[in-house]
Amino acid sequence: MDVNGTVAEGFEPVREAFAANFALLGERGAAVAVYRDGRKVVDLWGGTRDVDGTAPWEHGTAQVVRSATKGVAAAALLLLHQRGELDLDAPVGTYWPEYKAAGKERTPVRHLLAHRAGVPVLDRPLTPEEAADPDLGAAAVAAQAPVWEPGADHGYHAQTYSWLTGELVRRITGRPVGAWVAEEMAAPVGADLWLGLPAAEQARVGRVGPVEAPQTAGALKTRPKRSVSEAYADPDSLTRRAFAAISPLPDENAPSYRAAALPASNGIATADGLARFYASLIGEVDGGTRLFTPRTIELARAEQSAGPDRILVVGTRFGLGYMLHGSASPLLSPGSFGHPGRGGALAFADPETGIAFGYVTNGFRKSVTADPRAQALVRAVRTALAQ
Repeated sequence: MDVNGTVAEGFEPVREAFAANFALLGERGAAVAVYRDGRKVVDLWGGTRDVDGTAPWEHGTAQVVRSATKGVAAAALLLLHQRGELDLDAPVGTYWPEYKAAGKERTPVRHLLAHRAGVPVLDRPLTPEEAADPDLGAAAVAAQAPVWEPGADHGYHAQTYSWLTGELVRRITGRPVGAWVAEEMAAPVGADLWLGLPAAEQARVGRVGPVEAPQTAGALKTRPKRSVSEAYADPDSLTRRAFAAISPLPDENAPSYRAAALPASNGIATADGLARFYASLIGEVDGGTRLFTPRTIELARAEQSAGPDRILVVGTRFGLGYMLHGSASPLLSPGSFGHPGRGGALAFADPETGIAFGYVTNGFRKSVTADPRAQALVRAVRTALAQ
């Protein structure tokens, strides 16, 4: 399988790891991009654009990145805070009065970002069509009673994060979250990422689907801990209910789903778009726009939640909207912040090294926060920096 693209001198280990993902880890089609101090040092792609097709992945092929979208949604709220339009310690109801219901009156904005709000589930799940309607999604989460006292614990808001963050952006700016992201973040830094895919860009997006991890001779088959398996198997568990807040699961290849703006789950991006976006959070990209001030970077990665996650069951660490480096989601170093997408995608920034990383794939595996293909690439970046 041919690997296309370029790497800067010293980053050859990333090319080797990317090729090995196809040879050893069952990769179908993928791309990876890395920036260092605002300059692109890795830009690789290979395989097929569709998980079930034969047409080649091209430079600029985009894919659904699932929960890697959450890092984009978090940036929107942190930018509004940076501009003085949002107080992270103010009650959510200050901006969204309907949210002051069912015991959520005092929930501060920072609890939404840090997965401490206590509303990861909906008593009545939304259909895919309902979920795509921002009015219906916002009304459902505003009326929902918390399943734990807001702020008392943390648990991954897998689906409801869409309406929690998207509605706050809409209430503060008067614009739909997808339009605000496009106009205030993606366009200024030249990042190919979308929340609500325009019709003109549909042809760039490949088909995604599930893939099984290859079983090679002599390889140990890893199994999740029993408690994790039980949580995902139990239809009444918070884990299953959180991921099933949209039910049935939407068709991620449907044009109508791609056109919706769900900040928790359906962002579409190229690997370069994700890496360039994170590069712009920590510095200037190609001498251009920078999104975060140093103070906002520290807010993004200041630990807000840590320990056993009520939804993911394993231990997780969150800053304000970002997963932080840890055993559940290893990033480049302890100072990194970013977000994986369930089953594959990963994007993050590491301010100390100036690295910004983006990886997208069309083959989704059962991993939730630490896909082996993405982790192989992260290790390769670490190796390149140590040379």
